[in-house]
Amino acid sequence: MKVVFERPKTLLEKPFTYCPGCHHGLAQRLIAEVIEELGIADRTIGVGPIGCSVYIYEFIDVDFVVGAHGRAPAIATGIKRSLPDRVVFSYQGDGDIAAIGTAEIIHVANRGELITSFFVNNAVFGMTGGQMAPTTLLGQKTKTTPLGRDPQVHGFPFRLGECLSVLEGSAYIARVALTRPQFIRQAKECIRKAFLTQMEGKGFSLIEILSPCPTNWGMSPKEAVDWLEEKMIPYFPLGELKVKGCNSRETP
Repeated sequence: MKVVFERPKTLLEKPFTYCPGCHHGLAQRLIAEVIEELGIADRTIGVGPIGCSVYIYEFIDVDFVVGAHGRAPAIATGIKRSLPDRVVFSYQGDGDIAAIGTAEIIHVANRGELITSFFVNNAVFGMTGGQMAPTTLLGQKTKTTPLGRDPQVHGFPFRLGECLSVLEGSAYIARVALTRPQFIRQAKECIRKAFLTQMEGKGFSLIEILSPCPTNWGMSPKEAVDWLEEKMIPYFPLGELKVKGCNSRETP
């Protein structure tokens, strides 16, 4: 029988430990597949910060460094400048990259550092118990917004991808979701483009991955996927936000 699909060797043979319905595992599998298909596993270095995203080092068989909360882009910059022949990426959650690490990611993108960042956006602080994050939607209830996010009190949800796309140093910015097969195929292609952008020396690249968090949203996995498509995608539209100097809102 012909084999049409199998586990990438870059993905360690270990069960994911994420909550049921979380898309961290799927996102990490796609990253592992692209790393293997590009043949770069032996020269790839990943940086994980604090949060659910830090566990990536347990599942992908490449070198990893764990940084302080929000500092992964700065650490990745140091690694890339010291070892320019390596392929370097950070893997971060919204509470990390869009809150305590906002300064790092903005200036890394503005300088056009040759690294790739993966930004998992589930609109909530996950590991610490479900508090409001910069990406929490208006009206969304969290542990710290029990009545829902109020723009007059808490401000508006932060669109990091759009913010980074206007910076001169960013070369490829895209937003994807993993809730449907066609979205998964599109996400993998965007991940490939992001790595190639770095490898070709074009500038900074970032992939924002919308992900459900059933545990902290208080939903079943199915309900969380539906909520993501009904609420998150309209506010955080999918597509390539920037491709080397031109802006686009078209889905890749």
